[in-house]
Amino acid sequence: MSDTQAHSSQGPWFLADHPALDFINTQAIVEGTPHDFWQSDRDVEAWLTQAGLASEDPASEEAEGALLQAARQLRQLISDSVQQQKAGERVDWQALNGWLKQATSHLQLSEEQGVWQIRRIYAGQNVVQRLGQVAEQAAQLLTQADFSRVRACEHPACTLWFYDRTKAHRRRWCSMALCGNRAKVARFRQLNAVTRPGG
Repeated sequence: MSDTQAHSSQGPWFLADHPALDFINTQAIVEGTPHDFWQSDRDVEAWLTQAGLASEDPASEEAEGALLQAARQLRQLISDSVQQQKAGERVDWQALNGWLKQATSHLQLSEEQGVWQIRRIYAGQNVVQRLGQVAEQAAQLLTQADFSRVRACEHPACTLWFYDRTKAHRRRWCSMALCGNRAKVARFRQLNAVTRPGG
């Protein structure tokens, strides 16, 4: 892999420290080429499950590709909103409100080993409802997050976002393994080329 190739083909990654940013990071640069990790409804379902955002409500029958299409639409909306908010531009709140309106949920009590617990159950009878938790995470990010800590990876061949939760707030890379180490290697090679006799 060359120094300009930001990532291996493994992914999608959960490294943003915020689910809404992980959601938009499902589109990335892989080996120098834009790549969408979602190619089917099953890919989206797998991501929602892995992120802990899958609905427990049984889904109704939907046309093949409906969840994929809806997830891609929401991803673009969240991506645009994050970039607008980061740039200090006006965010189209009404578009996200349309998704939030569909995010119906209720609280449910359960008992596990003699301990009562309460949790929120989200409706998932259509594809928009199944993405309701993601829309809520995006709304929370846009309204409650310190956007000085919402950052794009500094590697020039990377498009991933992250929320900097480090103590010093100096995180620069989506991850050291993906981009930080490659940047260090590139700097080391550049420095050696300059300091090498006759270089």
